[in-house]
Amino acid sequence: MTQSAASQVPFVDLSSQHQPIQAELAAAVQAVLDRGDFILGNALSEFEADFAAACSVEYGVGVACGTDAIALGLQACGVGVGDEVILPANTFVATLIGILRTGAKPILVDCDPATALIDLAAAEAAITAKTRAIVPVHLYGQMVSPSALRQLAQRYKLIIFEDAAQAHLAKREGDRAGSVGSAAAFSFYPSKNLGALGDGGMLVTDTDKIAQTARSLRNYGAKRKYFHTEAGGTNSRLDTLQAAALQVKLPHLSTWNQSRYRAAQYYDECLEPLRDFGIFPIANQSGAGHVYHLYVIRLDDAIDRTHLQSGLQARGIQTGIHYPLPCHLQPAFQSLGYRLGEFPQAERLCEEILSLPMYPGLTFAQIDQVVEAIQAQLKAQLEAVRPAVHSSLKA
Repeated sequence: MTQSAASQVPFVDLSSQHQPIQAELAAAVQAVLDRGDFILGNALSEFEADFAAACSVEYGVGVACGTDAIALGLQACGVGVGDEVILPANTFVATLIGILRTGAKPILVDCDPATALIDLAAAEAAITAKTRAIVPVHLYGQMVSPSALRQLAQRYKLIIFEDAAQAHLAKREGDRAGSVGSAAAFSFYPSKNLGALGDGGMLVTDTDKIAQTARSLRNYGAKRKYFHTEAGGTNSRLDTLQAAALQVKLPHLSTWNQSRYRAAQYYDECLEPLRDFGIFPIANQSGAGHVYHLYVIRLDDAIDRTHLQSGLQARGIQTGIHYPLPCHLQPAFQSLGYRLGEFPQAERLCEEILSLPMYPGLTFAQIDQVVEAIQAQLKAQLEAVRPAVHSSLKA
């Protein structure tokens, strides 16, 4: 089916964010050009302070990407060779790579199938005498329970290091993402809730020593020029130009998140009648604190996901899968020793999930179009496998 450009629903549309603030973005970039402070400049310092405050913590340290925020942040927390660090199997590989870069041993655990978040009971069962830290991933825009995390960490004297790459300004139980543990990592990849005009990341923390160590690590291990105190240092600095753009965007983030939440609520409402036919949104246990970086549904085994995606694409609707293969089954990490079947919930989720279009400015009319296309595809599939029920679907 051929669709006009006007009827297409992209997976992400950044233009709705950028067009209204284009003049501000241009002015911010020009100001950096005029000052010429492209590395560790004034705009970076301002953005670090303001983003940290938005996360309800004291310090922000801008780095080149979210992966570096994890790696350097864990190093700054004292995690290294000989330590074990617990993380969920169903996360983007950056979480795992960041841990590996510290020299620590990653210990993968399964997830809660309803929320796709780390299963803290499984995490507790994986704790050994060598366990130093736990890295909860605030997946899809929803935080792991802060109270449950703190209880677990206090019981076993663990460092909590949050992977908040998908959870800018998320909230749960009164806590902001980034304020729960010793430190947290954020990504500013362009499609994130707060996205740069390229790569970028940040470590946030309430601890001055962690912040100071991270600042040194990101700058060749030097607290000042040509004086290097950290052997594990590297070159990972958030560009001043990117910080200037992010500083323009930051005041709009709360409004953009609210737009995402409204869209998610409408998705939930529209998809409710399809539960009987095998469509289940990932559960929201955070209310309005969920910032919906992604809107993810699970599909019943009877639904052919590939066929559904192809049908939606033919109708001009883009979708994604986050993520199609869990970390323990990635070819690059077979040396960790995990095998198929070790984390059944994560493995099953990877087979069932589908991410629908989600971004600030997504309209109810566009969501109607997405849901109607899903209904049409389900009807076509069910005609072949369940002829008695397809007539109940909305035409």
